[in-house]
Amino acid sequence: MLSAEGELATVAIGDVHTEAGAVIEDAHIAYRRWGVPRGDLGGKNNILLVEHALTGDSDAADWWCEAIGPGKALDTDEWCVICTNALGSCYGSTGPASEHPDGGAWGSRFPAINIRDMVHAERAFLEALGIGRVHAIIGGSMGGARTLEWTLLYPETVDYALVLAVSARASAWQIGIQTAQITSITQDPDWHGGDYHGTGCAPNAGLAAARRIAHLTYRGELEIDERFGTSAQAGENPLGPFRADGQRFAAQSYLEHQGKKLTERFDAASYVTLTEALNRHDVGRGRGGLNKALASSTVPTMIMGVDTDILYPYHQQEHLSRNLGNLLAMAKLSSPVGHDAFLVEARQMDQILRNFITLTKETPSAREVAAERGAYDI
Repeated sequence: MLSAEGELATVAIGDVHTEAGAVIEDAHIAYRRWGVPRGDLGGKNNILLVEHALTGDSDAADWWCEAIGPGKALDTDEWCVICTNALGSCYGSTGPASEHPDGGAWGSRFPAINIRDMVHAERAFLEALGIGRVHAIIGGSMGGARTLEWTLLYPETVDYALVLAVSARASAWQIGIQTAQITSITQDPDWHGGDYHGTGCAPNAGLAAARRIAHLTYRGELEIDERFGTSAQAGENPLGPFRADGQRFAAQSYLEHQGKKLTERFDAASYVTLTEALNRHDVGRGRGGLNKALASSTVPTMIMGVDTDILYPYHQQEHLSRNLGNLLAMAKLSSPVGHDAFLVEARQMDQILRNFITLTKETPSAREVAAERGAYDI
């Protein structure tokens, strides 16, 4: 039984056994849905699963408001859109801030997880709802990593996929910049080894610093320079005889604002957990390497990249498109915004999403191709 349209709900999925050998007991996954499910929940249906980015939540109709709704690219008059909150996050799914079965917050007891662990949890979530198959999975950034893993872990569950602005594995540069963010948090005196929940304090200074670093990779160099250049923040003078914290460039003030905003809505330990999961992202691990893993993919998959993306440069999406075993299409989004363009450039994303939906209607799924060949067990 699905939740009421747009309403936050949680589903118990039991214990999650991580790839690294830990156990998350009595886990729950939060979700929202829009539109009415039609068709066979175990077969061909109209369900679209949307995967959020690092600090996103299950309210996709809010953060992707230009894309989801009646008459929009992901038309909720035609499609049933479901968006989960990732395992390890802090918006309803089990994460470090959640209550531990033995009492208190999970805190440092919450194990390190990877992208595959998140997908296993989402598969258990769908099974708990009686959904054995979805028409398509769509995700960007961390959501794109989850989407890609879905196609390799559970190809029998996914008819089509759209992977936005992500790579086949974390690059050394990505690990470096993300580790710097993690360290900013874990070296905050209020971190308390990850057990700050219930103490009345939180490592907000570290989280804000992490967000400032991250935001520089989310936005394009061209956009930030065009917006701020070398301008001073109004009423301040960063060119005085001595440097002072209260005398800032406009770009510095902007980044500090972004950091403060995140501390007001996100849990630092979840940020560490999800960022570490991205560091561990590697579809080739245990599958014979990247190219062999990608070549094994049977799910028709569309890839999209952003031409100015600093975090996941476009050449990483080109690598995906060259090596995927069943490439549906390749798209490039042109924008000075950088990585976040898939959330910001509404007009271009509308066209990309509509093209993807059209292609899913015109292209046989791997299951349909196999059935035509008489190979039903795929």
